[in-house]
Amino acid sequence: MAQATAPAARTLFGKIWDAHEILRHPSGQSLLYIDRDMIHEGSFHAFADLRRRGLHPRRPKQIFGIADHYVPTLGRSADAAASPAIARMIRTFDENMEWGDVRHFGLESREQGIVHVVAPEQGITLPGLTIVCSDSHTSTQGALGAIAFGIGQSENAHVLATQTLWQMRPKTMRVTVGGVLGQGVTAKDVVLALIAKIGAAGAGGHAIEYAGPVVRAMSIEARLTLCNMSIEAAARLGMVAPDDTTFDYVKGRPYAPEAAEWDRALAGWRQLPTDEGAQFDREVVLDGTAIAPMVTWGTSPEDAVPITGRVPDPAGFASAEKRKAAAKSLDYMDLAPGTALDGLKIDRVFIGSCTNSRIEDLRAAAAVLKGRKATVPAIVVPGSTRVREQAEAEGLARTFREAGFEWRHSGCSMCAAMNGDVAAPGERCASTSNRNFVGRQGPGARTHLLSPAMAAAAAIAGHLTDVRRL
Repeated sequence: MAQATAPAARTLFGKIWDAHEILRHPSGQSLLYIDRDMIHEGSFHAFADLRRRGLHPRRPKQIFGIADHYVPTLGRSADAAASPAIARMIRTFDENMEWGDVRHFGLESREQGIVHVVAPEQGITLPGLTIVCSDSHTSTQGALGAIAFGIGQSENAHVLATQTLWQMRPKTMRVTVGGVLGQGVTAKDVVLALIAKIGAAGAGGHAIEYAGPVVRAMSIEARLTLCNMSIEAAARLGMVAPDDTTFDYVKGRPYAPEAAEWDRALAGWRQLPTDEGAQFDREVVLDGTAIAPMVTWGTSPEDAVPITGRVPDPAGFASAEKRKAAAKSLDYMDLAPGTALDGLKIDRVFIGSCTNSRIEDLRAAAAVLKGRKATVPAIVVPGSTRVREQAEAEGLARTFREAGFEWRHSGCSMCAAMNGDVAAPGERCASTSNRNFVGRQGPGARTHLLSPAMAAAAAIAGHLTDVRRL
């Protein structure tokens, strides 16, 4: 009798993908079952398509609507929106949610916030799920061991109508972060160091799994930051294998399984981590011990160096394309080669975004600000109403106010700059968001990406500075 062959070792990504693959087309695309579809105000295109075709959402209980991109942060009604057109978008969103019988968290809900902050904190994001949203930073949700990625509005209409989606299976990449992070070094610094190493296109066509002792030691909120910025390296998504840290975070949240369902779910989740010996298409290794607090100098997240570094000379880059891009970036950023980042004057600070607006981010910033004063205009925008309430209960909001920061309501705010929260032309903004391309925070605005603690330090000093000195 022939001996049974042992099953092939599989990755976390492979296990979830295979479990959700309904069929595979001869072209190579897979039809995937989608567990969660997250909706925000930009979904009006998809809903208009459904109405035109006489369709309704097939499984509305698996769809969650959250207003975030256009919402005002100085008030909690559409009347406080930056313009009548934006107010109309917010109201249209509410109308579409009602029409589609979709559970949604409007401006006046305690569950409102940035979609990528609300979904994990509510237990909507769970290990082993497939999650989509018409926003590229949906990759954030992978921190809990899920396949999560952004889609366009035509794809969104397909998911709404069928609860499925055609997708090409990406390649896999494992990023192993060894060593131990030093004082003042955060997940934001790790992911900026990664993107600086592999480039803004370095993970194109891949699903990243983050692994290694540094990642295992991270909280879920730190892992959310890692996965959030995977897209800035052109990855399709980012993931971290679920472990006890994950399970402790999920348990008891509003939409998490309970009682016997919890026990069954937990048993399944424990089978998800990548098997020993599983093969990845690409392996990348970072030494966490060598990572310092990072800051960007150009108009791409890959333009990042330690705060102790200097603006590079475009002539030093290997390719003509990169030399041209670097020169163009420096012209826009009004920086000269060789300029020290530590000491570079800034005009404004923004703490917020789906990258860094969770309670741990606010605690880190407040710890730096305690007993100190900001010397430039600065705002804090919590990632959700629940985060805002918790920060107020812990006294963090008082610390921000006493330091001279504006304390706002939740929303995407200056990260997407779609709601009227913008930096002025020519202003240099130290920002905890995820993108720094031309005009991202307003026409002519110049953005330097960094961690919440680094942003707080910059607000005090009035210039970029090494938080480790504080």
